[in-house]
Amino acid sequence: MAPEQLLVDVAPNGVATVTFNRPDRHNAFDDGMIRELADVLADLRGKSGVRVLVLAGRGKSFSAGADLNYMKRAAGFSREENIEDAMRLGRMLLALRTLPVPTIALVQGAAYGGGVGLVAACDIVVAAASTNFALTEVKLGLVPAMISPFVIDAIGVRQAGRYFQTAERFDAAEARRIGLVHDVVDDEAALGDRRDTLVRRILEAGPEAVGHAKELAADVAGFGIDEAVLRDLAGRIADRRAAPEGLEGMTAFLDRRRPSWAPD
Repeated sequence: MAPEQLLVDVAPNGVATVTFNRPDRHNAFDDGMIRELADVLADLRGKSGVRVLVLAGRGKSFSAGADLNYMKRAAGFSREENIEDAMRLGRMLLALRTLPVPTIALVQGAAYGGGVGLVAACDIVVAAASTNFALTEVKLGLVPAMISPFVIDAIGVRQAGRYFQTAERFDAAEARRIGLVHDVVDDEAALGDRRDTLVRRILEAGPEAVGHAKELAADVAGFGIDEAVLRDLAGRIADRRAAPEGLEGMTAFLDRRRPSWAPD
């Protein structure tokens, strides 16, 4: 029997912890894991007594983005299948972003591609100092379409534009400087200590007030991601996946070779 891809625990004090449980794959996600996480978020949204959500990854990495086998299957999707696939990711991220309780991401090792989207969709982010981040989609001839609203909301257009285009890796200190990460701790062991401090602060506040404060921040900032926006973005990624460049980039990556456009 395959191990569960997500470990879910809801403590008596209302702290829900969702842990990615694919350590052998650096917690890379596929369509099944996206569905599972969407279902978990829907369940938590309707569960009374939940006060905060902690999102974490078991093993060396928080999340390395999309799983290779998932990418292989997506390469053969029709345009409509690509749109629906992308929409599932977008809706899951939107559900995470709009969950009516504070969300805390504990990040270690690596957060790449869609993993950065998960980080950006959370309210509070704590990273170990050794963590690396990257938005690597253009290296595959793709674009980070579905995560783009969340990343831009977190770090702004100028910083997002740079990292979308260069696919550079950046460390936790840079992630904090540009606004993707709130706190950087010395090592992975310290992630738990900082989590406990943040959770204690949240539990000391009025539950309804905390929810309204989250809603206030989003409303005042004019946070606008809706079904129409997600569908437009899904169309963009579907087009890139089917384009010759996208197919070449994904094929080269899966074949472990340099794409045709990369310099020697």
